[in-house]
Formats: sequence, C-alpha cells, structure tokens
Amino acid sequence: MSRFQVLSDAQWSLIEEMLPRPTGRKGRPFADARLMVEGIVYRYRCGIAWRDLPVVFGPWQTVWTWHYRMASEGTWDLVLAKLTEVADAAGLIDWSLSVDSTIARAHQHATNVTRLTGGFIELHESGSRAA
Repeated sequence: MSRFQVLSDAQWSLIEEMLPRPTGRKGRPFADARLMVEGIVYRYRCGIAWRDLPVVFGPWQTVWTWHYRMASEGTWDLVLAKLTEVADAAGLIDWSLSVDSTIARAHQHATNVTRLTGGFIELHESGSRAA
C-alpha cells in the first residue's frame, strides 16, 4: 500500500458506483476515478494547496476539475449521505448534541446596520442658509 493511498478497498466499494464513469467519447483519456478521489481526500487531509498535490495523483488541474464538477453536480452530497447511512447502521455515529450559549458582543461598528448620522441632512440645511 502506497503512502498516498488513502481509501481502503472497503471504503472505495461504498462510493465507487456514485462516481463519474467513462462516456466512451473520443478525446482526452478518462482519469482513474479512484486516483482522483484519493487526490482530493489527500489534499484536504494534509491541508495543502491544489498546486502542491503530489505528482502521484496526476496533474493537479485534473484533480481540481474532478472536485469542482463533483461538487457542482451534487456527487459529494450523495457520497456523504451514503457514508453517513452506512456508519449509522453500523452504530459508529454518536448523535448527541452540544449547545453553547456563549454570547460574543461586537462593537457597534462591527455590524452592517446603516445608521443615519445626520451628516447628509446637515449638508442640505446648510445650503439653504447660505442663500
């Protein structure tokens, strides 16, 4: 097992059918789906920039394109739902909830509320007095 292989065969078998497949159209060769997903997982696990992705995963632009397309098509949402379903059925998820009631006060200038200070109105009034 390579140090860059981040998914086990069991993990891969859970999500394999949800990923894009070759269309059979001529053009660029279809990238290996497992390699692309492992590149995406590796990138997030290590917290590196896309450009710093190891060459083992292929061109970083290809891996990024896969990630972008899967995100915009909703594939990652389906993968998350499937993995959550399997983990919940196996009893691996603790659904306890913690609520924090801490209050963080912000300075008045930290808000985006528009306040009328009267400056604009004063300009109009002073114009009528000048005449």
